Amino acid sequence: MIHEVDEVLKDILVGGALAGSGIEVSFDVPTRDWAARRNAPVINAYLYDIREDASRRQGGREAVRDERDIVVRRRRPPRWFRLSYLVTAWTKTPRDEHRLLSAVLATLLPHELLAAQQLPGALGRLGLSVPVTVGSVRAESRSLAEIWSALGGELKPSLDVSVTVPIPAHPEYDAGPPVTEGAAVRVRGVDGGPPRSAERAHRPHQVAAARAGHQQKAARRTEQS
Repeated sequence: MIHEVDEVLKDILVGGALAGSGIEVSFDVPTRDWAARRNAPVINAYLYDIREDASRRQGGREAVRDERDIVVRRRRPPRWFRLSYLVTAWTKTPRDEHRLLSAVLATLLPHELLAAQQLPGALGRLGLSVPVTVGSVRAESRSLAEIWSALGGELKPSLDVSVTVPIPAHPEYDAGPPVTEGAAVRVRGVDGGPPRSAERAHRPHQVAAARAGHQQKAARRTEQS
């Protein structure tokens, strides 16, 4: 999932205010040696922290439905993890770096919630929206001074960008086949005596009506997505 988040973040940055500029987006560790090798402007998004958002944790099981709105599997709800990026601009002058950071900020702010259709691969197939925060303050985060000290570099202006993504919790369990015949009720006499009433069961037209209702719900879900 992490590499898919990298891909989404890069697509957003190069397709926004930086579109057509040819500026590279890098996910390398911004050490002194890395900075010394740069000879062109670059935006660096360094993933410095991965932490579960425990407030989103859920118990129980959730249903997985197919295109006919029939339950085919059951699985545990996903666990949500917050990926924190330190986004910096690297040019020859602080003035140009500030311009690049302004462009990055203007590009990211409209993307506070990424729809499932915008997400690639397994992340998109979960069908869940992903929140993005820019510049938020969190008590549990590492301080910028500690990060730059660990990297061996000097403190630079930066944006703290967090993407909170769902990670599937395995295993998944196959669900039983759908009911197609309907329920039947039989009332027998005491000690195996003759039936007290005739069998009562769903009629074919009732089963067909229920199936049509499921299909209509599935169609509405498709239209809404």
